[in-house]
Amino acid sequence: MSKLLRKRRGGFTLIELMIVVAIIGILAAIAIPNFVRFQLRSKSSEGKTNLAGIRTAEESYFAEYGTYIDAGTSPAMLAAPSSSKQAFADTGAAGANFNTIGWAPEGQVYFRYAVNAVGTDYTADAEADIDADGMNQLWGYARTVGGAAPTVAGTLTCTGVWDAVTSMANLPNQVGPCDGTSGQSVF
Repeated sequence: MSKLLRKRRGGFTLIELMIVVAIIGILAAIAIPNFVRFQLRSKSSEGKTNLAGIRTAEESYFAEYGTYIDAGTSPAMLAAPSSSKQAFADTGAAGANFNTIGWAPEGQVYFRYAVNAVGTDYTADAEADIDADGMNQLWGYARTVGGAAPTVAGTLTCTGVWDAVTSMANLPNQVGPCDGTSGQSVF
């Protein structure tokens, strides 16, 4: 009997291999959705970061020339925003003007950007469908004077950063979500 046990060749049994495959499957089931969520969160941060850059460029332009400037939607997408990157070109709707204020993103972008300015107020908006679910991510910035709502509406229908009903800014002079789904997304 002891000779039979010593003669066993090295290797793994079918049961051991099945246990390893099951463990790998469980780990993949946990890791892959978390990785996808992390990617979508990263893509979403592009819009917020670029809006902060646009804000800085507008304030610099105002310091030099005493006025804020409109910048039409760019990149100008023929259809609704998509989940793929687009080449940013300062030739969007209304001729853009991002080059005039001295702002341009590096490389391609997921979001499209727009600025609407009137007097001492302006709004900057970012819009994208980064998870391809048909629901757009909308981020905005509203420059307000004394906490009042700006006199301009968002170019890309961003209304959640300020509250026109109470004439008070919900997020005064800071980048924020334009709607409930952008600020509290599934990722």
